[in-house]
This record gives sequence, C-alpha cells and structure tokens, in this order.
Amino acid sequence: MTRRGGRFRTVLTVLSAWSVLAGAALVGAAPASGASGAVVIAPGIEYRQFDIQAAMGVTHAHVLSVDLRSTQVGVGLLYPGKVAARATVSRLAGSAGAVAGVNGDFFNNTETQHPGVAATGAPVGPAIAGGHALKAAVPRGQRFGPALPPGTGTKDVLGVTTDGTARLDSIALDGSVTTTGGDLPLRGLNQYALPVGSVGAFTSDWGEVSRMRAVCGTDTDRAAPCSTDTHEVLVANGHVVGSAGTPGSGAIEAGATVLVGREAGAQQLRKLSPGDPVEVRHRLVASTGTPYAFALGGYPVLRGGVPLPGLDDTTSAVRTAAGVADGGHRLLLLALDGAAAYRTGLTIAEVAATMRGLGSVDAFSLDGGGSSTLVARAPGASAVTVRNHPSDGAERAVPNGIGVFATP
Repeated sequence: MTRRGGRFRTVLTVLSAWSVLAGAALVGAAPASGASGAVVIAPGIEYRQFDIQAAMGVTHAHVLSVDLRSTQVGVGLLYPGKVAARATVSRLAGSAGAVAGVNGDFFNNTETQHPGVAATGAPVGPAIAGGHALKAAVPRGQRFGPALPPGTGTKDVLGVTTDGTARLDSIALDGSVTTTGGDLPLRGLNQYALPVGSVGAFTSDWGEVSRMRAVCGTDTDRAAPCSTDTHEVLVANGHVVGSAGTPGSGAIEAGATVLVGREAGAQQLRKLSPGDPVEVRHRLVASTGTPYAFALGGYPVLRGGVPLPGLDDTTSAVRTAAGVADGGHRLLLLALDGAAAYRTGLTIAEVAATMRGLGSVDAFSLDGGGSSTLVARAPGASAVTVRNHPSDGAERAVPNGIGVFATP
C-alpha cells in the first residue's frame, strides 16, 4: 500500500479521537465486520466502509478517497444529458465510463401543491459539466431538501476547477436579454423556478419537460399558486420566431432559446413581436472568479475545519456528503447505508464531524434519504456496482452526481 493508502487507514482512529476531543455526538468509529482496509479501485482511488456509533445508534459509512494530484484520476458531473431528467447513479456512471460515483444535488421531485404541473426532476443549485454552464440556482424559498444552515444558500456549490482543485464556492448567473427597447436582466437559466417578476432562459440543455413549473410558487413560498401572468417567446438565429401566453414543453433546438417571463417579466416579453432582434447572453460566475470544470449544488457543513454554526443536531437520516482535503487535492465522497440496521443515520452536525474526522477541511452535504447511493467497480470488473443499500430498497433516479474516472 502506498503512503497515501496508509494515511487513509488512519481515518477511523482520527475520527474517534476527534469526536472525544470535540464533544461531538459521535462516540467513536470502528471498522465494519469483515472490512479489511481500503480497496484500490484504480490508482489514486480507494474505497472503504466502516461503522459509526452515532447518537441515534450504529450507522454504516461507505467512503471513496480520490487523489486529484494523480494524472490518472478525473472527477466530473454525472447527469442524464438534460437538466430536467433523471437516472440511477449506476446508470449514469456506466454511461459516462466512471469507475465510481455518488448521487448529487437535491431536486424537484414532487408537485403535490400544484395539481396538473409536472415535477421536472431538475436539481436545485447551479450545475457545470465539462466547463459548460448547464443551469443556475433557484430562489432559496423554492428549494427542496432540509432547511439550510444559516449563511448558506442555493448558489453554494462543490466543484473542481479547471486546474484540478476541489473547493467550495458560490456561483451566480450573469445574463441579459438585449432588445430594441433596451436590456432586460436575465434571472434564470434552465431552472425549475424563476424569481417573481423575472425572465429566464431555457436552452436545449433543459430537455422536453414542461416549463410551467418555472412560474409556480414565489421566492419565499414554494407551495404558492402558479402565476397567471406569464408569457414566453422563442428566439432563434437572433430573432423572435414565436410566442405563447403560457410556458410550453418539448425539446428546444440547439442554438435556440425559449424566454419565459412571469409578472413584470411577462409584460416585457409581450412587447416583442416575430422578427424582432433579440440577443440572449448568460454565464455562470463564481464568487472567487475561478473557472470550474464541474460543479453542482448542495450546502456547506464545514469550512476551514470548523463546522458551520447552527447545524441541525437532532434529525438523523441517511446522508451523502463530499469533503475537500489536502489543500483541494483530495476529494472524499461519503454515502451512508440505508439498510434497516443502519437507517438511523447521522445528523448534519454529525456529518460535519465525520467529514472532519476523515481529514476534510471543507465539506458539503448532498441529497440524502432514498437518493444516497455510492457505486464503484470491483478490481478487474467492467461495470460499477452499488456498494451501499439504498433506503428505498432500490436505486432512486436522480438528476446528477459526482463521477470518478480513471485513465490508463
């Protein structure tokens, strides 16, 4: 085993010791029965599983350690090819040729509050794949998932920069719609919820799902009724080529853009007529100004080695999380087991403690519950297998995930 492998083997000791020193809810960690050290999935990629004695009982963790310094290792966004689409993690990993991976962002999985409106399956936060901006973040009040810790928001991301460094950041949309009557701010990109009074853009990256969900709810209330003051226009080759009073559905041709407006945004779009010139500009901008090769949403739980204040320490659940270690050169991916014996899981405060014990300086919570899935190839195998037990009894289809890749 390499020195890096030896370091990873100390994780359980560190976790137990840190829990005692910090007085965290965790009371220790021990290897699972039959677990025998880290398994090398590929050079620079290791998998380990172990038990954690948490406040609500024993839970079981599955962890990938990814050495981003290795030229044979890569990390990227797993997604089904469209923003408003879902697939299982094993299918996403298999299609992309990943050797391992976990599920990603929280997503729009139900629309019980809006009868007749289709749930889009689209994720909450920003998403970047291969350096390409797929989508921006929905308003905070429109997110799905547990309550956010104080000081965090839907624009928070975990990503890997174009130079191969993992980090936490915040990514915002910078965009505009230029018409003969002036410029309009663009407030959305391929997202299932638009801010009240805004205009958003949908491109071929969105998929075929109805865009109606984008005008439902408000910035502070996801369950609020859908707006009745809406309009959309189709822009192709720099000109308006169609319009409708309500958001539509169906695939959008490559190079074309559908602009959807609600309230004040709808009123501005109604001023446009077929043939009018329109230029749509959009990009995702990180708060640090850093370009990302891939990024996805969730929320921070650990920064600079310190758990965020106000983390929930009462609600235990099956969780997925990612951690940044070794100055951004190591990525740690954790998924808890959803088998009945371990389903009590961890609180978010315990997730932060666990990720710190594993060596993370920064850590990020991803979607949990029935979504929590970790897949990896066995040595010599040609396909990934699910390593944890999803709590639904089978893999849940999800909008995205983090894929780990190995090259010869």
